[in-house]
Amino acid sequence: MELLSPAGNVEKLSYAYAYGADAAYIGLKKFSLRVKADNFYDDEYKQVIALKEKYPGRRLHCALNISFHDDEIDSLRQNLDYFKLYPIDAFIVQDIGIVPLLQKEFPKAQLHLSTQSSCVNSEAVKMYKAMGFSRIVLGREISLDQIRRIKDTVPDMELEAFCHGAMCIAYAGRCLMSAYLTGRSAQSGFCSHTCRWNFKVAGDQPMSVEQAKALAQSGLLTIEEEQRPGEKFPIFEGDDFTAVLSSKDLRMIEHLADFKAAGVDSLKIEGRMKSVYYVAMVTRAYRKALDALEGKITAAEAQPFIDELENVSHRESTTGFYYNKAEADQTTIGASDSKYQLAAEIDGEVTGKAFESIYELGQTNYKRHTDELNAMHPAAREARLKDLEIHTDRRIVPFEKHEGWKMYSITALNMIKADEEIEFVSPDFVSVTAKPGEFDLINPETGTKLNWVCDGHPCVVYTKYELPPAALLRTLDPDYVEGQIRDTGR
Repeated sequence: MELLSPAGNVEKLSYAYAYGADAAYIGLKKFSLRVKADNFYDDEYKQVIALKEKYPGRRLHCALNISFHDDEIDSLRQNLDYFKLYPIDAFIVQDIGIVPLLQKEFPKAQLHLSTQSSCVNSEAVKMYKAMGFSRIVLGREISLDQIRRIKDTVPDMELEAFCHGAMCIAYAGRCLMSAYLTGRSAQSGFCSHTCRWNFKVAGDQPMSVEQAKALAQSGLLTIEEEQRPGEKFPIFEGDDFTAVLSSKDLRMIEHLADFKAAGVDSLKIEGRMKSVYYVAMVTRAYRKALDALEGKITAAEAQPFIDELENVSHRESTTGFYYNKAEADQTTIGASDSKYQLAAEIDGEVTGKAFESIYELGQTNYKRHTDELNAMHPAAREARLKDLEIHTDRRIVPFEKHEGWKMYSITALNMIKADEEIEFVSPDFVSVTAKPGEFDLINPETGTKLNWVCDGHPCVVYTKYELPPAALLRTLDPDYVEGQIRDTGR
């Protein structure tokens, strides 16, 4: 089975490939249902081409999965030359109106039917096959038994199914709630995830189950979101549904053998708007699980990587509709959360002249600092030394060379402190903890040690641990509290 990972920008595409994805799906400009993801633009096609050359055999799928209006089709035509610059292997489409255009302009690219089209039966699959589609991204409302029936009926059609990530409570994600409450249409890629908001239902009087059901179906109830006091909206509950629900996250990593038995060709991870850390960790876990399923590694070797899914931002999990509808009906509250934060991306090892240059900078700056102190009047020097005891960040301390240690340039994203443990993760190992004293944070522009570093500060990490390409540095999130749901901005 193919492992298909999300890529909201070039950076995430790189980590998706590095951490084991066979293919990745992206969005271009404004024609994707995830317009709030960075998506791809300008000359990024050059970086994408370079990535596909770096990872030969990896595929690139492009989501053009909005519902197109006429002016958007006009815009699509105007951008065709730009789209052709990308090495796209397949287009993910829900609107069949653009199919003839794509077939004409991209004859070598495959057509994949988007899950938005809600294809959940073999007769529909036959129809889409006749239209030229080579793969169906199945509607999320389908069961494994139904997938098996479709594969038996149309064996030469590729079937793709979601295996992990957030689920939408609306049928195939075709939700009007965001457009209704905020004016942002989910079908145009602007979903505000209103189903995740915390609402309270008006009415305080105690009542029986029968009375509550009658009231819920009366249309008289209103809801009010906690951060929008005074803005009340009607809510109606039918026999088998509620208008406002927050679904659990899908997790099928323990059931990959069932996917294979059902005839699934590609496993899709949700999350083009998720972080680099999410893309890397989830992709890695499913890669290892698939490798174990295929006998490349043992189940015991894969398990630690699978366990790391608990350290990735997530809600309570479910198996969705794959086994029974009752699983999909279960809901949850709150935003997804993790005890870790991605603190830095490891950009590459610093060696040779570059390393020596940073070392010499440190020695030179330390000597200059020492000479300045020695040239001061004794009273002034004593005052300066006392000040440095209080304000340790002002100290000029060069790093010392250590046998076997290696230096890596990093892009800091969150706070990293030299006196706290840090962790490295990579495609090859689960995690490595570096304790204080086992690493130095160094300013490459001065060659001197840093007590801390955060986003926007130049830094290299000098450590006893050897790090493979695409390694990441994570730290414990200081604001995380076990069992407490945080508002992370939805």
